[in-house]
Amino acid sequence: MNINSKLPETGTSIFAIMSGLANKHGAINMSQGFPDFPVSHDLIALVNKYMLADKNQYAPMPGVPELRQAIARKVQNTYGKKVNPDTEITVTAGATQALFTAITAFTGEDDEIIIFEPAYDSYAPAVKLNGGICRFISLSAPDFKIDWELVKATVNYKTKLIIINTPNNPGGFVFTEDDMKALEDLTRDTDIVVISDEVYEHIIFEGLTHESALKFDELYQRTLAVYSFGKTFHATGWKTGYVIAPEKLTAEFRKVHQFNVFSVNTPVQYALAEYLQNPANYLQLPAFYQAKRDFFVEQLQASRFKVIPSHGTYFQLLDYSAVSDMPEYDFAVWMTKEKGVAAIPVSSFYHDNKNQKILRFAFPKEEKTLLKATEILKQI
Repeated sequence: MNINSKLPETGTSIFAIMSGLANKHGAINMSQGFPDFPVSHDLIALVNKYMLADKNQYAPMPGVPELRQAIARKVQNTYGKKVNPDTEITVTAGATQALFTAITAFTGEDDEIIIFEPAYDSYAPAVKLNGGICRFISLSAPDFKIDWELVKATVNYKTKLIIINTPNNPGGFVFTEDDMKALEDLTRDTDIVVISDEVYEHIIFEGLTHESALKFDELYQRTLAVYSFGKTFHATGWKTGYVIAPEKLTAEFRKVHQFNVFSVNTPVQYALAEYLQNPANYLQLPAFYQAKRDFFVEQLQASRFKVIPSHGTYFQLLDYSAVSDMPEYDFAVWMTKEKGVAAIPVSSFYHDNKNQKILRFAFPKEEKTLLKATEILKQI
């Protein structure tokens, strides 16, 4: 039987590969971005509460009203932006589904989509599945600075989407106010749609401000902003997120969403709505994760790994050029099998496997896990 693959060059994701190797060899898994500490017992109790209250059937397609209203209050309190919970907020089955749905809704055959690399690995496959053409703009460590003149030169009449990610996974860099204004200026008087992946909005360090697209009124009119409760509340397995966009864009997003997942886990939505009533549940995250990042980095001072500054997300990049000449993938596999620590090669976040001798480590771990990992890394 002949199969005409829509993604002929795509295999198993690097996250599945490295996590599989970690499990097989008993390595400390700092590759996949999930915490090894528990979800809040209060939040779990709320999910149970709403299950027992028989909130177990289909939710409305856009999400339960209580959660959309809670999100609207959170957005106003956090970014000073008033959004309509009925027409501008859609609850999704995690951020990756939201991203896929947004790309599908606004990508047609031969449309060009600008993607900044290093990039989360779901963007490009979603574009290709919808007949779009990826236009990659490569950013380099350690600062991953965007050349907006290059972006301007890349934009043409075929450009349909620009996808941004701040704070960035895996780079740990954050867009500045100047970056957002440059994007706003660049897209003015065009039909370009922006997808702003902001799943790490609350995991940002050194007192920096998350420059959400929601804060820029003109930019917002062409933007779908994507968020993740899984990242915010350490519950990645619940796969619950949301999209905020102007009514006109939301209407198109929901046309696809309704035939993709239609609705999202009902008791979890009610639980999140109640949990959001206390802003401390997300406002404490910068200090919480900065402490973990700082502990991880401090423990590495005696190692041969070079720390590349991480200003956001729960990922830390380490340059191993003083340790080995092996390509990133080979070194990551060797380190997992032979030394017992798994990480992700940053080359996997570039379409051309750009090799900078850098690995990504996930640090949302208990201190004992981080200590055990760094003791091994210091011996390499």
